[in-house]
Amino acid sequence: MSSFTVGLAILGGLVLAALVAWNAWNNRRLAPRMPEVALPDGAPGLPVEPAFDAPMTQPPPPERKPALDALIDAIAPIALEGPVSGDAAIAAMPTTRRAGSKPFAIEGLNEASGQWETPRAGQRYGAFQAGVQLANRAGALNEIEFSEFVVKVQAFADAVNGSPELPEMLDTVARARELDQFAVDHDAQLGFTLRARNAAWSPGYLQQHAGKLGFVAGAIPGRMVLPAPAAGAAAVLGLAFDTQAAMSDDPAHTAVREVTLSLDVAQVPRSEQPFVRMRESAIALAASMDGLITDDNGEVIRADALDVIGADLEKLYDTLDAHDLSAGSPQARRLFS
Repeated sequence: MSSFTVGLAILGGLVLAALVAWNAWNNRRLAPRMPEVALPDGAPGLPVEPAFDAPMTQPPPPERKPALDALIDAIAPIALEGPVSGDAAIAAMPTTRRAGSKPFAIEGLNEASGQWETPRAGQRYGAFQAGVQLANRAGALNEIEFSEFVVKVQAFADAVNGSPELPEMLDTVARARELDQFAVDHDAQLGFTLRARNAAWSPGYLQQHAGKLGFVAGAIPGRMVLPAPAAGAAAVLGLAFDTQAAMSDDPAHTAVREVTLSLDVAQVPRSEQPFVRMRESAIALAASMDGLITDDNGEVIRADALDVIGADLEKLYDTLDAHDLSAGSPQARRLFS
């Protein structure tokens, strides 16, 4: 074999090796980023994809339902001929706690404590009141829902030998529409989309980086939340990505290219500074995961645009406060739900 032939063979081998190396590098570059775990001595170990179905925190105890409030409820007092036991009241309660799409509730005036409460066994009540919510995100209470409310109230009152004082339908429906219009004009749900610049992310990679900022796994695969300090309160922020990716049989090789940070303004108290924390979380995740902060159209959100959003939110908080519907209050959480 001539030296020229040998040279060509060597050159061909080098080119082939270079192609193999380039393909391996390119595949590694485009593969979903994986989380790292530390070995007992603190040395970095091999990437491990954590399971999403393992709960990361203990669920908080259920939140006590807020009492009826004339600000957002139509209320019908029910006078009684004599005290009624909690057991009798519970037996007379309607099977559903809704009138159409609106929450419906009955409360009793506890003779021992003097407090309005949901009827309880073993207690005695000197009066009752029934209420239906005037508006929520499904819209205003309408005439059909009001009629269903009346039927439920009358049936309960008959069962406990009571006399209801029902509100007038036209006035109640008009109040409901007015409240609904206010809610529509002042409802704010914000979202930032974080998109990968280059390499996609694996579900575990997302979970690891979000976990460093305080996010924990939510009840639905592909959902994480930044929990509130108070047990049972609404989460401060939400983080979501493709549910199918989170449920994949092989999450280590599942590519996720975007994640959404969300804030339901009316559900979170102003004192928690949720927008500031949302902004800081988005910036931190973008920096640590090599991502871009964008809007729903894929346009990069500039810092000055974030400043404008923050200023507008402060005005919204002031308006809600002025109408006794402060963000995070029981009334606001019920109205904007």
